[in-house]
Amino acid sequence: MNANRVKQILSSPADVEVKYNGVSVWIDKLNEDGTTATVHLRGRLEERTIVNISELQEE
Repeated sequence: MNANRVKQILSSPADVEVKYNGVSVWIDKLNEDGTTATVHLRGRLEERTIVNISELQEE
């Protein structure tokens, strides 16, 4: 995934499914470096993780 698509997903009212290592995640924000994003697992766990946006896949 690229930075422009991450921005589109963040501003979209739609529920866009994104996966990281095969697991559904919510994108919280695109980080200032433009190559990483802060994400958390869908569901009750709120643990945040910073990942390379190149590793995110849209379903």
